[in-house]
Order: sequence, then structure tokens, then C-alpha cells
Amino acid sequence: MGKLWSLFFVFSAVIAVALCWFAPDWNWWFPGDGKAHSTLGGKIDDLFHLILIIVAVTFIGTQAALGYVLWRGATIKPEEKALFSHGSHSLEVIWTIVPSAVLLFIALYQLDVWAQFRIKGAIRDSHGKMVRPEPVAELTARQFEWRIRYPAKGKPLQPKPQPDDIYSVNELHIPSGRPVEVTLRTDDVQHAIFIPELRIKQDAVASLKIPVWFDALDNRDYEMLCAELCGWGHYKMKAKVVARSDEDFDAWKEQASAEQFDDGFRKPVEAK
Repeated sequence: MGKLWSLFFVFSAVIAVALCWFAPDWNWWFPGDGKAHSTLGGKIDDLFHLILIIVAVTFIGTQAALGYVLWRGATIKPEEKALFSHGSHSLEVIWTIVPSAVLLFIALYQLDVWAQFRIKGAIRDSHGKMVRPEPVAELTARQFEWRIRYPAKGKPLQPKPQPDDIYSVNELHIPSGRPVEVTLRTDDVQHAIFIPELRIKQDAVASLKIPVWFDALDNRDYEMLCAELCGWGHYKMKAKVVARSDEDFDAWKEQASAEQFDDGFRKPVEAK
């Protein structure tokens, strides 16, 4: 029975590594098509892969050592004396220093990624140039939908609603190809904006207005979810991010404004 368990622990490591190796081909990896569609998302993926490699090496080594110990215990002869050791100060030092060094390395390695995700002065575009994006919309989470407020075309977003502001529900329209900022808030309980393919996640906390910045590299729609259990309707709090070129984004604004302020006599402007 001991031999069986030793083989189980060894082969479980082999199977786990094999599954992770083929996971991208089976679409078991990252959401969507498996790649990040934002500048920061690519760096987050690199950090994830680094940590995965470190964990994988540790997992394989641990499983191999465990399998060896079990195999050794199952095959030892009855008359053979067992080796007993009270403890090893050298081993204690090694498995204290090595994990500490690994954690320190990860902490230092991710500083640049964390800065671009949390420090506004460290935002970079796809060419590595520092930028300071202006807010394009205010995103308000509520049970159980997303309400979005945009400034009128050519105007900056104001902290308080303006008479000519534009509104949408469950559709966040942004220009693509450059960093943008949205102001995140909640009307009731805690929510969290999560855009998997852009690798963006941020909690919305009551009474706080939180700036969130990111970019979408492609002209397409992205799924947007609530990642915080916010009540019975949490599961259906789905929306989408509509990323388009600057020209198409401005054209959408004109159409949305015309439809919103249509008085029933003038024909709304059609999107180009």
C-alpha cells in the first residue's frame, strides 16, 4: 500500500504539470482568447507566469520528496534500522531563508506593475510613454446594474452631473488604443468592476470615488462583471465595455446625446 501512495504523489505532480502545459490549447487558461488586450494586462500575465513557475517547481520538488519518503518506508527491510534525527539547524535555516528570498524577489519584481496599476503618475501607454488620462466617464454600481455618466462631446467630466451629460446603462463606451480613466462609485453596497480580458479589477466602496485607469488595445466589446457578492441579483450584474476609435467614440456621443435630448420633433443624428 505504501508503494501505491508513493506512486500516487509522484504521478499527481506529473499529471498536474501536463494539464497546465496543455491548458492554453484547451482554452482552460486565461479568459477569452487567452491573451490580455491591454498594456498593463500583458505585464500582469508575465507576473502570473513567473509565480506559476516558482510554485510549480516547489510543488514538483515537494511531491518528489514525499514520494521518495513513502517508497523508502514501504521497501525498508524489517531488520534494517531506521534513521532517526532530532532536527537539523541547517535545514531550518535553508527553508526559512529560501522562501523569504523568493517572496522578497516577487515583492520587488512586481513594484513596476503595481505602480502602473495604482499610481496615477506611473501610467504608461502601449509605447511606454508616461500619460495622464482625463476621466471619460463616471461608473456607478448599484443593485444590480451599472449606470454610466459621460460628459458632453468636447467637455471634461465634472464631479457633479451637468445638464448636458450623457447616460448609458450596462454599456461602458471608451476610446481604444490609449489609456482612459473612469471614476468608480457605488450607490449602495460594495461592488467590484472586473474586466477579465483587460485584467482590470477594482472594488467600489460606498462614499468613495475611486479612479480606475486602463486601455483597450482593440476595437471590440469586452465583458464587464461584478466580482463582489452584492446580493441575490449579483449573478446577473453583467455589462460590456465598448472600445472604439476616437472618431467612432465621438460619433457615438453625438448619437447618444441626440437620442437622449430628442424632443419628438427633431430627427436624432444617425451614427456614422
